[in-house]
Amino acid sequence: MPDTIITQTQGAARIILLNRPDKRNAMTVDMMWALAAALDDAEADKTVRAVIIAGQGGCFSAGVDFMSLASLSQTMPTTQDFRHFLYRFQDVFTRMERMEKPVIAAVHEYCLGMAWELALAADFRVAAQGTRFSLPEVQLGLIPDVGGTSRLARLAGEARAKELVMLARGMDAGKAYDLGLITEVPEKDQHLESALGLVRELEGCAPLAVGMAKKIINRGAHLDGATFRELEALAQSTLLNTADVKEGVMAKMQKRPPEFKGH
Repeated sequence: MPDTIITQTQGAARIILLNRPDKRNAMTVDMMWALAAALDDAEADKTVRAVIIAGQGGCFSAGVDFMSLASLSQTMPTTQDFRHFLYRFQDVFTRMERMEKPVIAAVHEYCLGMAWELALAADFRVAAQGTRFSLPEVQLGLIPDVGGTSRLARLAGEARAKELVMLARGMDAGKAYDLGLITEVPEKDQHLESALGLVRELEGCAPLAVGMAKKIINRGAHLDGATFRELEALAQSTLLNTADVKEGVMAKMQKRPPEFKGH
């Protein structure tokens, strides 16, 4: 049986590929645990500056594998059992937010249900022209439960989140871009190259500073202004004496590209 998650390294990018193209990359339980392991490996590798998550074949992902979902009802006899299992599922996407490296979702064709929840957990989302997004769970009597409702409300606002979740309305990449949910909309089949372009931009930025900026934005976006600024001060005082700051200043003075080492 082929691996449902495969990884590649291209320059400073660790590319994680959903690899069930014959099933439109529908996500199974085992696939989620494999994704978690791939994320942990990328986080630990000092040579990796950014992570790209993409899908093999004709689409990014059609969401959860319904056969896998149905089997859970047979192994989870109580609602408490399922909640504890769901917390582990949620943690897979949450670790994308926790890791101090940028995560880029490079999506194409379909990004539905749990796949859209995965992409919403990334720092940047690149969607090829024509990509379709939706959270159709309410049409099945369910809700998005792996961070879809919370992250969509945070990124698009409560009113828009209610429209997209409660009415199960889909949208294309252009609409998602207009709502501020997508970073770039490249031409068809150029989503991975577009994501690699973002990685090249990130290579010109100090990795410790990028990671710290990600952390304080994620943690502080809904705090009051004074508390948020306190986080900025704490982060800056941590970064100030790093070798990357010295290198950045020297490179600017010498009018050359910086060579950041992440320390």
